[in-house]
Amino acid sequence: MKKIIGITMGDPAGIGPEISIKAFNKPALYERSRPVLVGDKSVLTYYLDQHPELDLDIHVVEKPSEGKFTFGTIDLIDLGVVQLAELPIGEVSQIGGNAAFQYVKKVIELAMEKEIDATVTNPLNKEAMNAAGHHYAGHTEIYADLTGTEKYTMMLADGNLRVVHVSTHVSLREACDRATKARVLDVIRIADKACKNLGIKEPRIAVAGLNPHCGENGLFGQEEIHEINPAVEAAQAEGIQAFGSLPADTVFSKANGGMYDIVVAMYHDQGHIPLKLLGFVYDQATQSWEAVKGVNITLNLPIIRTSVDHGTAFDQAGKWTASELSLENAIDYAIRLAENS
Repeated sequence: MKKIIGITMGDPAGIGPEISIKAFNKPALYERSRPVLVGDKSVLTYYLDQHPELDLDIHVVEKPSEGKFTFGTIDLIDLGVVQLAELPIGEVSQIGGNAAFQYVKKVIELAMEKEIDATVTNPLNKEAMNAAGHHYAGHTEIYADLTGTEKYTMMLADGNLRVVHVSTHVSLREACDRATKARVLDVIRIADKACKNLGIKEPRIAVAGLNPHCGENGLFGQEEIHEINPAVEAAQAEGIQAFGSLPADTVFSKANGGMYDIVVAMYHDQGHIPLKLLGFVYDQATQSWEAVKGVNITLNLPIIRTSVDHGTAFDQAGKWTASELSLENAIDYAIRLAENS
């Protein structure tokens, strides 16, 4: 039986509605899954009216199980939280921020109630969401809160390169303080489990250092000596194939080349920059993105959550130029995780 995948529309003022439509307009999506979109019919209708050549119908359902799941029809759970006339497309707004949050909340509820097998999120805007009164740093924190999860981490993936993070949406100063033995060991364990859930039987886990050259035996910092290396040794004692600490300026290239299956990064930018360098391709001549294809996955939740690895791109909203590639990759990961869970 094909897995039911719940997909949020994202902030309706951004590119989420557009890339959702583009993804649903491909037969391959239905060959591998039963997709359901969670959003607003008014927004979806607005874009479909502009592109009648797509020949797509909207089928509103109360429950995912009511979907037709056939190419040419978008099965939609319509939350009805957006009045299109009040939505400023291409701008940060409380309306868009609240809608994006409500869509996420709904797919989480559906997954927790076992009505869908996995969730996929389109981009939301943190400023808009907080302005609407939903005070979270991002999707990851919403999922952790609404599922009651204490130990979790973010994984980014593009091709052979997979990265998990010891910390994400905190200051660089705080990120250094969070690189403790206990937290690093937790993330190594989560990384090992995630790779196995993807079908990698014996994952090789590289653990990056925090300081340049992993501190050069204490010359540039003590975190590797007192926190990171002991965590690696503890993981090895549990039978996990963990390696490190390893210099961050070379470990990502090695992982991308196949030496490691996943890298444990110590903080947000350490992990995000190499992934986005690979996955985001900008062409100055056309002043457009040729590819935006990374995937963001929240690990150690009781439900499956994958996401696009880009923002709302308000500057592109309504122009029909946004790429759906990252969304398609996120759906692919969701299906793979659901099939192996």
